[in-house]
Amino acid sequence: MRLAKTSPTIVFMVLPLFALPVVAKLPPLSDEAKAKAAETAAKSAWGDKVAAYKLCLSMDRTVEHYKKTAQAGGKPVAAPVPTPPCADPGPYVSPVASAAPPAAASAVPPIEAAGAHSPPKTATAPPSTTLTAKEAQGPAKK
Repeated sequence: MRLAKTSPTIVFMVLPLFALPVVAKLPPLSDEAKAKAAETAAKSAWGDKVAAYKLCLSMDRTVEHYKKTAQAGGKPVAAPVPTPPCADPGPYVSPVASAAPPAAASAVPPIEAAGAHSPPKTATAPPSTTLTAKEAQGPAKK
């Protein structure tokens, strides 16, 4: 009976020992990671502006519908509270794309374009056999 009462206590005392590695310091972000984070933040901010614009337009439509149905029903419509007009955020423009690309990257072709991984000639047979491509295909189909 005594063991059942102390088991949770032991678990809560040992649990922080397993959580200590999580607190370890991570290495600093690379420039590419920082650029990607900035791009994601900018896209998220633009998405928030688009959502606010769409919400504003839907609220305007709701007000117009209310006014139309209230006047048709003979109810008095109160004077509207002045609000700023809906501001269209426009198309998304990446702040990272507007920065000039590095000149050194365009001067040197990538390894794949340089042919470093390409075979010297086109393979005609599997590498583990001495059969030619014609022999590997088998007899001609009729």
